[in-house]
Amino acid sequence: MPSAQSAARVLGVTVLTLLAAAPRAAAAEGWSLAPAGGGRPSFYAEGAPGAVLQDTVSVRNPGGRPVTVRLSGTGVSLTFAEPGIRVPARTRADVPFTMTVPTGAAPGDRSGTLVAKDADGRTATVRIRLRVGGPTLSALTVEHVAVHGDRITYELVNRGTTVLVPKLAVRAHGLLGRVLLDRAPRALPVRLAPGTRTELTEPWSGHPALDAVDVRLTATAAGGAHDTAGTSTRFVPWGAVAGAAGGLTAGAAGAAVTVVRRRGRRGNGSAAPLPTDPDTEFELTGAAR
Repeated sequence: MPSAQSAARVLGVTVLTLLAAAPRAAAAEGWSLAPAGGGRPSFYAEGAPGAVLQDTVSVRNPGGRPVTVRLSGTGVSLTFAEPGIRVPARTRADVPFTMTVPTGAAPGDRSGTLVAKDADGRTATVRIRLRVGGPTLSALTVEHVAVHGDRITYELVNRGTTVLVPKLAVRAHGLLGRVLLDRAPRALPVRLAPGTRTELTEPWSGHPALDAVDVRLTATAAGGAHDTAGTSTRFVPWGAVAGAAGGLTAGAAGAAVTVVRRRGRRGNGSAAPLPTDPDTEFELTGAAR
């Protein structure tokens, strides 16, 4: 695919056209800016992501002295064959330029402005409307779910081509299947552009003091975007377990251990230890991740 710079070279250099009998009223108004060809109040273009589109802008100088202007753009990517031009008196300069549709841009309309500014600081603008084509796809993933004490952290990634306003539902189950957390889907205060990700935090102040927990986050958005991800963690009251060092009795520590053994006891009466994970790290705050 040709770059914007190479496309601009193909377009050629600035074309100068002599104005015939410029009206005195126009000369009093100074230079002006407009789409080339006449009859267009603004620029309009359509293209798929990655496309390089071409058009031409005219700088008209009906006055009696030359004027020098610099061309630039806002909102859309523009490359000019000649970004700085000197327009002689009673002359029109036609300047080719390209618009590059961003790779990965979502389908829909974008707006921008083509700006011309002279040496005295005077500016003129022309509006640009760019319609991005392509299929509409809503896709969302939940990643890097982790529990850190009284908060759940996660990332949402927009893997589609549309802007998403996601909703989130949260569920957590304990070792014996007891529901510890059940939050219905609610809209999040974020807008995810295509190809972007954001890290968010879900508070959990009422987490258990002692349990093995399975956490699941489900994110949804318009257009059928849906994903579920989760993690497993253990809450252990390390302050109680280490009570001997903090003035607690050995009986209190033994009680904490007994609870763990009872929760893990199988039907045949043998003790079943909590499942271990080589990547699990315990936190002194009472949570493990």
